[in-house]
Amino acid sequence: MTMMETREDVPAADGDEATPAAQKKKKTKEKAQPMVSYTELFRYIAGWDYLLLLSGFVAAFLQSLVFPIAIVVYSELVAMFIERTLGQGTSSVTIGLSLFGGGKILTNASYEENMQELRKDSVSFGILMTLNTLLMLFSGVYYVDAFNRLALKLTVRMRREFFKATLRQEIGWHDMAKDQNFAVRITDNMEKIRSGIAENLGHYVEIMCDVIISVVLSFIYGWKLALAIVFYIPLTLVVNSAVAHYQGKLTGQEQSSYVRASSVVEEVIGAIRTVVAFGGERSESLRYDSLLKPALKAGKWKGAFSGLSDTVMKAMLFITGAGSFWYGANLILYYRDPSIPIDEREYTPAVVMIVISGIIVSANQISRTSPFLETFAMARGSASAILDVIDRTSLIDPLSKAGKILNYGLKGAVEFRDVFFRYPAREDVIVLRGLNVVVEDGQTVALVGPSGCGKSTCIQLLQRFYDPVFGQVLLDGEDVRKYNIKWLRSNIAVVGQEPVLFQGTIGENIRHGKPEATQKEVEDAAKAANAHDFIIALHKGYDTDISEKGVQLSGGQRQRIAIARALIQQPKILLLDEATSALDYHSEKLVQAALDKACKGRTTLVVSHRLSAIRHAHRIVYIENGKAVEQGTHEELMKLEGFYHKMVTVHSYDDSAEELLNELEEVAEIKERKLSYEVEPYQLGTRNSIVSLEKNAEFQMKNLNGLANITLNPEIDDPVVPSANFISTFFRILGWARPEWSFLIIGAICAGLYGVTMPVFSVVLAELYGSLAKPTDEEVLEQSASMAIISLVIGIAAGIVCYIQTFFFNLAGVWLTTRMRSKTFRCIMNQEMGWFDRKENSIGALSARLSGDAASVQGAIGFPLSNIIQAFTNFICSIAIAFPYSWELALICLSTSPFMIASIVFEARFGEKSALKEKEVLEETSRIATETITQIRTVAGLRREEELIKIYDKEVERYRQQILRRLKWRGLVNSLGKSLMFFGYAVTLTYGGHMCADGKIKFETIMKISNTMLYGLFILAQSLAFTPAFNAALLSANRMYEIIDRKPQIQSPESFEIQQNGNGTAYKTNVVQQGVSYRGLNFSYPSRPHIKVLKNFNLDINQGQTVALVGASGSGKSTCVQLLMRYYDPDEGKILIDQESIHHDMDLKTLRRRLGIVSQEPSLFEKSIADNIGYGDTSRQVPMQQIIEAAKMANAHEFIMSLPAQYDTVLGSKGTQLSGGQKQRIAIARAMVRNPKILLLDEATSALDFQSERVVQKALDSACSGRTCIVIAHRLSTIQNANVICVIQAGKIVEQGTHSQLLAKNGIYSKLYRCQTKAS
Repeated sequence: MTMMETREDVPAADGDEATPAAQKKKKTKEKAQPMVSYTELFRYIAGWDYLLLLSGFVAAFLQSLVFPIAIVVYSELVAMFIERTLGQGTSSVTIGLSLFGGGKILTNASYEENMQELRKDSVSFGILMTLNTLLMLFSGVYYVDAFNRLALKLTVRMRREFFKATLRQEIGWHDMAKDQNFAVRITDNMEKIRSGIAENLGHYVEIMCDVIISVVLSFIYGWKLALAIVFYIPLTLVVNSAVAHYQGKLTGQEQSSYVRASSVVEEVIGAIRTVVAFGGERSESLRYDSLLKPALKAGKWKGAFSGLSDTVMKAMLFITGAGSFWYGANLILYYRDPSIPIDEREYTPAVVMIVISGIIVSANQISRTSPFLETFAMARGSASAILDVIDRTSLIDPLSKAGKILNYGLKGAVEFRDVFFRYPAREDVIVLRGLNVVVEDGQTVALVGPSGCGKSTCIQLLQRFYDPVFGQVLLDGEDVRKYNIKWLRSNIAVVGQEPVLFQGTIGENIRHGKPEATQKEVEDAAKAANAHDFIIALHKGYDTDISEKGVQLSGGQRQRIAIARALIQQPKILLLDEATSALDYHSEKLVQAALDKACKGRTTLVVSHRLSAIRHAHRIVYIENGKAVEQGTHEELMKLEGFYHKMVTVHSYDDSAEELLNELEEVAEIKERKLSYEVEPYQLGTRNSIVSLEKNAEFQMKNLNGLANITLNPEIDDPVVPSANFISTFFRILGWARPEWSFLIIGAICAGLYGVTMPVFSVVLAELYGSLAKPTDEEVLEQSASMAIISLVIGIAAGIVCYIQTFFFNLAGVWLTTRMRSKTFRCIMNQEMGWFDRKENSIGALSARLSGDAASVQGAIGFPLSNIIQAFTNFICSIAIAFPYSWELALICLSTSPFMIASIVFEARFGEKSALKEKEVLEETSRIATETITQIRTVAGLRREEELIKIYDKEVERYRQQILRRLKWRGLVNSLGKSLMFFGYAVTLTYGGHMCADGKIKFETIMKISNTMLYGLFILAQSLAFTPAFNAALLSANRMYEIIDRKPQIQSPESFEIQQNGNGTAYKTNVVQQGVSYRGLNFSYPSRPHIKVLKNFNLDINQGQTVALVGASGSGKSTCVQLLMRYYDPDEGKILIDQESIHHDMDLKTLRRRLGIVSQEPSLFEKSIADNIGYGDTSRQVPMQQIIEAAKMANAHEFIMSLPAQYDTVLGSKGTQLSGGQKQRIAIARAMVRNPKILLLDEATSALDFQSERVVQKALDSACSGRTCIVIAHRLSTIQNANVICVIQAGKIVEQGTHSQLLAKNGIYSKLYRCQTKAS
């Protein structure tokens, strides 16, 4: 009977979703979110899918008949064994065996006759079981494949819909989406949903049909006995549902904690340069760990609950079995009385076996449903967040077909009428308060005013990213809300302050403005934006790949590509939001000329802090506190002597002089241009001019571009995926789990003991059967009672060891994965910048890897491992019992095992290969999705939604193909393992029957051998079903170890044994010259090894000096700062601070501790403003007083105090709720808090308006005094007071000296300066 007791149908180990353990991945916030109804998961079913679903259900139903048939036939055969052996009275009636010539009724027949019939019974049983096996095989193969394919179809559709729905949402929704960790949603939750409607549904349907049929069968055969033991079923149901309820709650808590931790990962990797610069690795690591704590706590409780349900199930199985057999034995003896006619005998051995087997199998099947129910609950929880987004009606839907389209085109007249506005994410701050501005078509209007007054907001309202709270934005006299959004945006082009580029080539990025553009149009746009020259100087020209966010280009180069992208659209309305803030003076001049040309005949709105960009505007509007307070031309407003006049005089520009100089420059430039093409790349003759400076950079780039075919993966030292040695990985995981060894050892012992209980129980059962063949009633009762007591003891023991092993393995798994997550995250933060520049280490990919892989690692020492241990002890114990009884029969039992094991090993191998590919494809879909959602404003502005949906669909299709390839064999392998066990019973018992008839063996022995061996094999085969989860765990662990083992190419020197004084910095006392020295540097970025950025670069900076670096965009200025920060290391040469090499004599922490940086595009974190400023010094808790002082120095205090929550205002991700200037001032305050020895300012004031700039510049000047400073600036007025000014060209310094010395030289600098400032 034992064969019936088990059905280890685990939820399919599909991907990493297999087991309860593997289901610990972070999800949406299920705690707060209602689950959707299960039928909602089938929302996207259509047409033929219904047929697939229905036929799947039919196949699952057919499979559910297999067990009841087996129970009946097996029980009949056992009854025949007992009755033919006993040879007394009349044998009982059979239904199944008589179909194929067995089960003949004999009355007081001779021993020979009985044995002859026993042979026929065995053959009949063999035939029936073989047919049953075939039914199981074919129905199983079909329904597993049907449900898997259906689930894949539906989730692929859902993925597409979700991505589309997310793109449809208005920008305000994206601002508010706090816990919407997108990478998690789109990878993890979708896999959960697929798992919830794939073959697991089929298994569940099969189990439930099986339970119903078995219970009904038990009651038909013997209602008295059935009634006595049926309580087992409701008990199972109650325990299961209670456990599932708590499990669901805990899963929700666990998931919301993981989502938050994942957001930290994305934020940190996105701002990795900032984190590293301020030594924030430790604090970020602690922040991440603290977010994992709730998940750890929930995980522990989950283990406790699942341990409880297992215990009750397993213990009750043995206890019920014991009691029912004892009662059954009594019933059989009562009805065995010869006075009762044969057709009135209600309870024969066959009936008792069928009833007991039916009930126990049912209960056992029900106990197997909890993992399925958990999988379904997880799928429903995961779907709720996704369907919420799909069902949400976007307030401003960019894909909507509704709205007006003007066939005759727009004129471009814009009016803001009485506009009031506040951002949805910060409803307490009113940005515009009754703004009135009119822009006639073809006019250029400049918006000026202090940082944060609402200038950029106007641009966003015109693009209809938001709608005003009150008032109207009119276009050609119509409210913009009446126009079709896509058409409206197609008439508007924007160039923003922080240009966003997408992964892909430069040509593709420019084409985003006009997808159907020809190469000529692309080049014309690039020329107009002054980008063509630097692009063709790159090795692959327009086909050069740029990584995520375009980090391999300088700020000015990115800005020019963004301008080219805007110009190619030929828009009716051009919006320039600080479009030239990132450019050096020379580029700015050329780009400004290009923009001025582009503005002609177009309506243009300009937001800029640079006078040169706005003084030629037809009208200038000064905005203060969300209202237009002054309007007029430059001259009119200067006469007014109001706000505008004050702002301009603060900036002290004398424009007439600049005009004059510009005209002179134009003439000179035409001559220069002719000459510059003849200039030798490195020869700097007397003809140095601005143009040759820019051209030279281009020449030099071309010259050095050898064969840059290794654009993306230069570091060949990193193997892509090492061939994993799973055994060593497993031992390594065990090594990592050292703190939990005590748990693991106890758990393993208990799992082993639990494995032994089943074979022992099989022996006890065989003895119980055997007792029924005893001649006297007393002997029967005595033996059955003693066996029942033994069974009871086994039951209690099994319950205890079962609880301990489940709980301890789970505990160890939870602790281990938490540690692995934490360690991997720390190792990611320690990698050098070159590693992050690679495509495969994009934010989305790393985030997906950290969440997905960590979750599946738990399978290595969690639930799957305990199952595998149980299976092996079970199998060994079975062999130890079976072989001494009869080696012959034991070998026959083993005959099917090679096929069983082969089928499962095949699946594991096949699955593992495709799982790797699947992960890569999934990471790519995750990358596209993450990149799209993080840059949603740019996507919306460029109307790229439909194009991105197509790209995403293509990736999803690749993913579908990949999964299909893996599912090809899933159904066959899954069914083969199970059906082979049935076939094993057919062979064993047929052969055993003949041996028994020949008197070679007792029938109890056949029972013992077949039950222990076949059950042992079955459990072994079933535990191999866990191998995909186990393999996935080892595979994931391998991928995590790749990160953990990777030695960053930039780390503290090994020999760093210098005596350190108390604060961890090493000083040398007899330093002759203190300061920073660059000696003979050669450098090219790892992702572009063939482009030399610095060539034999030398520079000495004395302590306390301020050195300014100026030069064309892309000439290597920022590179000098990055090398000093050790983001990268030079290919040759060295950098010294106080005569110590930063590469050999200095710890990384010590080095960065001395440096403070303010960069061009500051990264802020989703923390309060106070925390963001305090981030400047992560080595201590910065007192509030110091934070406020730093903010005052950076001129940020006033605007912070004007916010409702003041310093406690929590910034959105990347600080999107602040204007550019406000972010920049917080970044400056952050550097001030650090009180660094060396201050690095990389375009620190480029984003500020005039007043802020003046005040902040003062703050920076005072901050620089007494410190060593390196300043990069395009505005020369900000660096006149520097001790040394260096002009960098093509990676070398070509002029060096003080302001007055360089003016006297009359070289490049003096020309730049004369162009830029007022003539004295």
